[in-house]
Amino acid sequence: MRKAVVVAAVTTAAMAAAVAVLWSRWKQESERQGRKIRRILRKFARDCATPVSKLWLVADALVSDMNEALTSQETTTLNMLISYAASLPAGDEEGLYYGLNLRGSNFLILRARLRGKNESISELHREEVSIPSNVMGGTSQELFDYIALELAKFTSEHEVNTDDTPDRRKALGFIVSYPVDQAAASSGAAIKWKRFSVTDTAGKALASNFNRALEKHGVNLRVFQLVEDAIGHLAGGRYYNRDTVAAITLGMATTAAYVEPTQAVPEYQSSSNKSSEMVISMDWGNFNSRHLPITEFDTCLDVESSNPGSRIFEKLISGMYLGEIVRRVLLKMAQETALFGEDVPPKLRTPYLLRSPDMAAMHQDTSEDHEVVREKLMEIFRITNSTPLAREVVAEVCDIVAERGARLAGAGIVAITKKLGRIENKRSAVTVEGGLYEHYRVFRNYMHSSVWEMLGNELSDNVVIEHSHGGSGAGAIFVAASQTAEPNS
Repeated sequence: MRKAVVVAAVTTAAMAAAVAVLWSRWKQESERQGRKIRRILRKFARDCATPVSKLWLVADALVSDMNEALTSQETTTLNMLISYAASLPAGDEEGLYYGLNLRGSNFLILRARLRGKNESISELHREEVSIPSNVMGGTSQELFDYIALELAKFTSEHEVNTDDTPDRRKALGFIVSYPVDQAAASSGAAIKWKRFSVTDTAGKALASNFNRALEKHGVNLRVFQLVEDAIGHLAGGRYYNRDTVAAITLGMATTAAYVEPTQAVPEYQSSSNKSSEMVISMDWGNFNSRHLPITEFDTCLDVESSNPGSRIFEKLISGMYLGEIVRRVLLKMAQETALFGEDVPPKLRTPYLLRSPDMAAMHQDTSEDHEVVREKLMEIFRITNSTPLAREVVAEVCDIVAERGARLAGAGIVAITKKLGRIENKRSAVTVEGGLYEHYRVFRNYMHSSVWEMLGNELSDNVVIEHSHGGSGAGAIFVAASQTAEPNS
């Protein structure tokens, strides 16, 4: 009996020792894993860092490119176009106006009433219409006929009072939002997705063809000019605030437009156009500079994209790419540190599976133990065993990527106001539109704070960032309000 007790005691002691050894090894391995995770995270944060000094380097580089693009006869990467020569709204336009927003595979038809700059846009009716694939794959005239038919239905359902309808045809504001997918944008679709300048004969031809379609289907509206959505938001900003000098779109893609004095545009100094200002579409998504904080993950994303070497600024700040950068960082951590277990989750290898709205939800998760992060990891990547450490790391990666993108966008805003010479002695308003800005609160706050930090206490009040008026597509309403002269047919 005593021998059995001794054997049992020895066995128990041996098992305890083995457990202690295993525990020690597990703890050492966990600590080693944690150190490796933190090492990757720290390097990524350093590579993405945007101190004020770097932001000014980026802003100055953008100003330099803007000046070169305006004065050079050669096409530059920034590709600045004089996109709108008509006067922007003055804020005293009143009445019912119609707008059209043509997007990738659908369009919005809008009608709204303007009551002056002291009143909000009202009686807003907005209808989204999908474009059938056979129409998108057809000719531009087939597309215009389809849109005209839908406009005829819309106007018949939303009759205009006779007091609001003069004998001449009413202006229809027509804005274009370009597809994020550059491959789709260049495919043989009904409309070639390109940017139009005020002198572009193709743009004028499209407007003329669309007007013929409107007339053919009995729609008493007339298009003056096709413009980009950022120009529509600039018109809306100017309607309510005379100090508005620029408009930025921050959504899945990003665009920018601003107002430049005519004397600064050599191309138009000898023109018969008497306007004192021109609207410039600056295509800032294509901006690139050696001062941009580009990481190994950004480089791989660019190389594997449908447009390598292009749209570098857009790939750092727009909603299309933010989630993808996060995914690539998490994949490396999963491969090198077993962040989500010994096996790399298969879905984590799928490009563009993490969308910016889901990234924002994880980033802004304030729940205990990051429960929203846990749910999103399970929903998107089928990761069912995430640890508190892994969820914390995911939130940190989202924060690093969002902060960099937002602060770079802020530097771009400062660059525009600096180009106009308005930072030190004039108040400037910049209108911002897009889901990334509107729905991603932390991103929005980072962008605002970057502008304040760059300008300091003395000058920060000179640049005011405002949200666009009226929501998606409403810029077309303000473009219609600004178009008071009859177009050339």
